[in-house]
Amino acid sequence: MSSNKQELARGLKARHIMMIALGGAIGSGIFKGSSSSINLAGPGVVISYLFAGFILYFVMQALAELAIRNPKAKTLRDLIQAVLGPFTGFFAGWFYWITWVLVMAAEIAAASAFLQYWFPNVPLWLLSLLITIGITVLNVLAVKIFGETEYWLSAIKITVLTVFIILGGALLLIGFGDHEAVGFKNLTDHGGFFPLGIKGIAASMLVVMFSFGGTEMIGMTLGETENPEKVIPRAARNVIFRVLIFYVLPLLIIVSLVPWNKVGTEESPFVTVFHTVGIPYVGGIMNFVLLTAVLSAANTGMYAASRLLYTQALDGQAPRFFAKLSRNKVPVRALLASTSFLYIGVIIAFFAKGKTFDYLMVLPSFGVLVTWILLTAAHLKSRKRGEKVEGFHVKSFPYTSWMALIALLATFVGIVFTSPVIGTLCSLIVALVIMASFALRRKNGS
Repeated sequence: MSSNKQELARGLKARHIMMIALGGAIGSGIFKGSSSSINLAGPGVVISYLFAGFILYFVMQALAELAIRNPKAKTLRDLIQAVLGPFTGFFAGWFYWITWVLVMAAEIAAASAFLQYWFPNVPLWLLSLLITIGITVLNVLAVKIFGETEYWLSAIKITVLTVFIILGGALLLIGFGDHEAVGFKNLTDHGGFFPLGIKGIAASMLVVMFSFGGTEMIGMTLGETENPEKVIPRAARNVIFRVLIFYVLPLLIIVSLVPWNKVGTEESPFVTVFHTVGIPYVGGIMNFVLLTAVLSAANTGMYAASRLLYTQALDGQAPRFFAKLSRNKVPVRALLASTSFLYIGVIIAFFAKGKTFDYLMVLPSFGVLVTWILLTAAHLKSRKRGEKVEGFHVKSFPYTSWMALIALLATFVGIVFTSPVIGTLCSLIVALVIMASFALRRKNGS
């Protein structure tokens, strides 16, 4: 288990953790990429998000119980390693670290493109550099600065979604101005509620599951959260309600307002609704919202990558050099090392020919699922059926964890068969390199 005389500062309050969990689930996908899942499943995509939401809830419950049973854990890799052993902890830590480095690169590349909306004459590489430096500076400061930044970035997304739900609901039920109430006829008028059948629902699950990736980030804050024994279970319990309100409800409004087979063929459903009710400067507003969403993801990624490298170093699974904390009790060396790889990732994102970067981005899909799978497997192994557990625990053990594990494994197989072969091979090569690194370190006695 990770241990160090220098302890991380517990500067994250309950409201920070709630917003980090919420911000993890609500990314740019809901504003920009929701059309992908809708086109795969039609109105039935609502069921996909509901089902995935419950799987996420089961995973988060498992994470919370593991955290309560292991109060010394600093990150979720500690939770996995304590139950499944050093190799699994090593593999989970490095695979998840690479996942976040790639996600950071993609999000910063996207952020620079959104910024160019207002600064068209500034080259993308310069905007990307400025964003990376800005986020690095924020993370070098005390952890509470990171928490406050995430709090307000998530608050912007939640505010926009809330406004969308209110205005979209008004258009559906009572009309607005010269527009009559649309009602719910679009849910069944274009091929039925499941126009593409069960296959469509199954195909959409791959997109839907990945869209919830990042919610497990609360497991990365264990070493820096005030009263984690109270805050983490509360965040895990509330995740299903956040998903229902801020994912399922907006999607239900979208497929009710716009025929599912026209979503994404014209403009964003969010833009359509805001245009309809007469909100000015919709393009600029949505560009700003998307910018905050990707900045939030990049900021979270930098935090996660630095803490993973730090805890790996504490356990001797990375050079001890990265285990040093600054005066603000921030792992600055691990942070700067992770950021250096980020610059390489951004360069690849901008200058790679063809679909090179798209192939690399298959790895985060596997990274999220592997992490969730290992968390549920660790939960299943952490206690025996019928064992009496005090304090917070999953009362339906082991059934919900088995349900989650089976669903996640099925989704994993689905990604293998639907992702580009080159992308899957890249992910496999990375996994093999991590395994070989562990074997080599064991052979050398380190």
